[in-house]
Amino acid sequence: MSSLREPSTQHHGYITEKDDYLKRMGRIEGQARGISKMIDDEKYCIDILTQISALTNALEVVALGLLDDHLKHCVLDAARTDGPDANAKIKEASDAIARLVRS
Repeated sequence: MSSLREPSTQHHGYITEKDDYLKRMGRIEGQARGISKMIDDEKYCIDILTQISALTNALEVVALGLLDDHLKHCVLDAARTDGPDANAKIKEASDAIARLVRS
């Protein structure tokens, strides 16, 4: 499967929120470690499931934020050029949305 990812020298739409995304991901990592510890400590099933739900929601917030940034920057910029790259970027975004909906 080919990808339209730009070289790392080009800035992506999320670059202005990068620190916020990294902070969120750090908290998410902590949540995941906490869930592992809960399982290791044999905590109550419903308490673990509650934490898994919170973790899932936190990941969805990050995913939707990145998707929004991608649409506002990468897709919009490509659409302004109106060529094969624009159509490919729109398909790429649609595919990403489909993956999020299925998850």
